[in-house]
Amino acid sequence: MRFEHLHTDPSGARRGRLHLTHGVVETPIFMPVGTQATVKAMTVDELESIGAQIILGNTYHLYLQPGHERIRTLGGLHDFMGWKRPILTDSGGFQVFSLGDLNTVTEEGVEFQSHRDGSRHFLDPEKVIAIQEALGSDIMMQLDECPPYEADRDRVARATERSLRWAERSKAAITTDRCSLFGIVQGGMHEDLRRASAEALVAMDLEGYAIGGLSVGEPKETMIAVLDYMPDCLPREKPRYLMGVGKPEDLVEAVARGIDMFDCVMPTRNARNGQLFTRHGPINIKNARFKDDPNPVDETCGCETCRRYSRAYLHHLFRSREILGMRLMTLHNLSHYLTLMTAIRSAIEENRFSEFRKAFHSDLEQPST
Repeated sequence: MRFEHLHTDPSGARRGRLHLTHGVVETPIFMPVGTQATVKAMTVDELESIGAQIILGNTYHLYLQPGHERIRTLGGLHDFMGWKRPILTDSGGFQVFSLGDLNTVTEEGVEFQSHRDGSRHFLDPEKVIAIQEALGSDIMMQLDECPPYEADRDRVARATERSLRWAERSKAAITTDRCSLFGIVQGGMHEDLRRASAEALVAMDLEGYAIGGLSVGEPKETMIAVLDYMPDCLPREKPRYLMGVGKPEDLVEAVARGIDMFDCVMPTRNARNGQLFTRHGPINIKNARFKDDPNPVDETCGCETCRRYSRAYLHHLFRSREILGMRLMTLHNLSHYLTLMTAIRSAIEENRFSEFRKAFHSDLEQPST
């Protein structure tokens, strides 16, 4: 992997370019989440048509079903799902700790119960790397321990220190130069723990660095407070990835603080539940006020959903539980996110990100019609 830091806007927002095994990614970038080798409701052609450059898969889910060895024999994750562009795979650590009814964490790794069938499994840093190498990931994430927001300081400190040791083991386990490893900064909401975590990871000279343990139930102002200092703890010449965040306004604010990469299930999950993002904020298409509305979701959006279909039609599809409704709404939400990132990149290149940010928030304050 090679990262080009192309430009920094006077505001501090960064414009970059990632060179990966399966292609080039322009940053800042949003990565649609394809947990189980699919971005739900979307074909790969549709993803390409709306500007997706890189997608995210999940080690935990793909390990359980269909299995990494099966995917390896079928040519790797890219061939398996028909996506030829870059893929980042999460380590599965978050799922192990959040989905498993029972898990036992030791220095060696974590034993957990499958959410699918209750079977018992064990993952350690070395196995997580082996799974991701079998998948053929462009970017691999280390196994880490993500404590819950309400965890006390001692528990957060222990998890942070263990995650650092697991990062060292992850790096030592790599057997190929086709997959790049990102470390994950933990430390909860404790600035000293986060700074120490970042310092230790940077000393390992990894290909990139992620900020984990946010958007786990903390107040928005707490997350922003962490982002106010966290990016400056990471190298300028390496990509910075904020995991699991978030709403469009969260992306804009994180870019303003120097973040390069994002992922979140929000655009796809919310679409399936009838929430659509617009430049004036989200709307809930299931509301009765849309049943006779002939307008597009967002008159400024150029996606197929907005070009061809009305809010009334989407309301009908959602109320009728038609599969097409979920597909069209997912396409719109992902297009909204990816179009936002394109506009952000242009604003940074032209040294007008501060003006863009102000206009973006001004639009959000205007009620959606």
